[in-house]
Amino acid sequence: MLLAIQAVLRGKGGAMAALPGGFVGHCGYSTASSSQRLAGKVAVITGGASGIGRATAEEFVRNGAKVVLADVQDDLGRALAAALGADSASYTRCDVTDEAQVAKAVDLAMSRHDKLDIMLNNAGILGSLARPELGALDLADFDAVMRINVRGVMAGVKHAARVMAPRRSGSIICMASIAGVLGSGTPHPYSVSKAAVVGLVRAVAGEMARSGVRVNAISPNYIATPLVMRILQEWYPKATADECRRIVEEDINEMEGAVLEPEDVARAALYLASDEAKYVNGHNLIVDGGFTVGKVPNMPAPAA
Repeated sequence: MLLAIQAVLRGKGGAMAALPGGFVGHCGYSTASSSQRLAGKVAVITGGASGIGRATAEEFVRNGAKVVLADVQDDLGRALAAALGADSASYTRCDVTDEAQVAKAVDLAMSRHDKLDIMLNNAGILGSLARPELGALDLADFDAVMRINVRGVMAGVKHAARVMAPRRSGSIICMASIAGVLGSGTPHPYSVSKAAVVGLVRAVAGEMARSGVRVNAISPNYIATPLVMRILQEWYPKATADECRRIVEEDINEMEGAVLEPEDVARAALYLASDEAKYVNGHNLIVDGGFTVGKVPNMPAPAA
């Protein structure tokens, strides 16, 4: 999943500089102990072949779930399903802009396991990296981003609800971003799309609660993945790889002594998917170490 957010960089000399944004998407393995918190549960994960989707699939399987990986990255998806084991995972091609393919992924879970407990709507794109002035915004790019990041999520929510509501149980999780919390710093289409995901969750959570189904969002901060590093190096060609990593792991990081990793987002999804979160509904779980509440006010320095 890709995400970005406006950040203030703190240089060694105390100087401030603006950072246009960063993104998330990484493969990783959790070091958390296996407690089988999802034993017997069935999950569909869109965008499950790589990045946060992959890390979450691994975490879910480690905790006893069976997963259907739904993605357009066929080679990665099949390889991950094979690595997780035929008893635990399967792969299906799923372009979330095609509602029929989303419905097919849900139906695959139902046909193989006779139920769907968890739907993680994780597939998403950033769109163009260009940051034109608002008057020059490319609405074609806007439409493409919204079609995947919002309409694709709504399709996932719709078809999960279709099979969960009759069973009076289920957890729907939608991947948002701190870009949708702060609202600036990424290209407008991405920021708007992620704010819309949070709005979607709030719009449907009350209705689904009456069917025993919970709907929540997760909004992560930057993660120093290979994709993030490549994009930062594209935007800052004079910066070294180490400097780009420092930007993500130190300058944008508010949490002393910890660095955000894909596994952290996967564990947030694990919590929302588990029965431990049985009364958590309509919530946007922000996984950012306090970044969105730590902005220094844009004010003149006080008089000496």
